[in-house]
Amino acid sequence: QVQLVESGGGLVQAGGSLRLSCAASGRTFSRFGMGWFRQAPGKEREFVAAISWSVGTTDYADSVKGRLTISGDNAANTVYLQMDSLKPEDTAVYYCAAAQMRGNLYVIPRKLKDYDYWGQGTQVTVSS
Repeated sequence: QVQLVESGGGLVQAGGSLRLSCAASGRTFSRFGMGWFRQAPGKEREFVAAISWSVGTTDYADSVKGRLTISGDNAANTVYLQMDSLKPEDTAVYYCAAAQMRGNLYVIPRKLKDYDYWGQGTQVTVSS
């Protein structure tokens, strides 16, 4: 049974930092893309960042480029999201997701429907 478990959320002041972790288990994820999404109150869930587990390419939403960094530890089956220079508009529930990549391993999905597994989410609150 596949499980994605997020941790590391919390309350931080604007300009501060947090590191989210996503521990994956239940299968081999070598041909998967791992993504982070977020959902603010009253808004749709949106793409934040993703990494191709096998080749290491990354992709970011324009709103987070230069402030958030996604990385992976293959040995630990864990994906991280380092969040720096946080803004109040980053406040949301952050979700980890896994997408089985069947084609080009360098092109990581951005759409929710392309992801096969989801975590339960972790709350990030940035105060002004």
